[in-house]
Amino acid sequence: MKKKILKSIGAIVIFSLLTILVCNVIIYMTARGKTYNALEKIPKNRVGLVLGTSNKLVGGLANPFYTGRIRATVELYNANKIDFILVSGDNATLHYNEPITIKNDLIKRGVPEDKIFLDYAGFRTLDSMVRAKEVFGLDSVTVISQKFHNERAIFIAREKGLVAIGFNAQDVTSQEGFKVRFREYFARVKVFLDFLMNTQPKFYGEKVKIAQQVRPLQ
Repeated sequence: MKKKILKSIGAIVIFSLLTILVCNVIIYMTARGKTYNALEKIPKNRVGLVLGTSNKLVGGLANPFYTGRIRATVELYNANKIDFILVSGDNATLHYNEPITIKNDLIKRGVPEDKIFLDYAGFRTLDSMVRAKEVFGLDSVTVISQKFHNERAIFIAREKGLVAIGFNAQDVTSQEGFKVRFREYFARVKVFLDFLMNTQPKFYGEKVKIAQQVRPLQ
């Protein structure tokens, strides 16, 4: 009896590891060649999509994932590789608003306010990618996050009919970075579970058109 239980546990562990491996390989191969580190190599897109995260770590220190994404977004805009910026993030409470925080930091770094659009319902990467197409009417987009996150976003985008490339923000090599990348293995499995269950964004809402602002003649 004990041997049967151990065999069953062993089979479950092996199956789980294989599932994680296969899901990660599929996403990696799908996004291969679609993420960029260099400004001079990345194609231009009309809109860059910044995937939100908290600007602070649990202990109150600056979140290096956040600062990396802000820096990458400003670099893309200043290099004329994007014309508009869509900020997608969590707006869970009155005191936690990722889109507004990112917008304010982009403005501080010289990005014009009228070039920034906000998606307050980007609770998950799935929500952000689907809403970019269905709510904001995008056919193509440059995703701005760390490489591992961009790969997952690009895979989701492809499955949802959105053409996406990624501009890789600086990666984080600290212990915090290791923990986030470790969780990414399981997040990639969740992507396939979402597809199997036909998971939809939490909200859709009215459509928003991202277009050049026309200034009235003086």
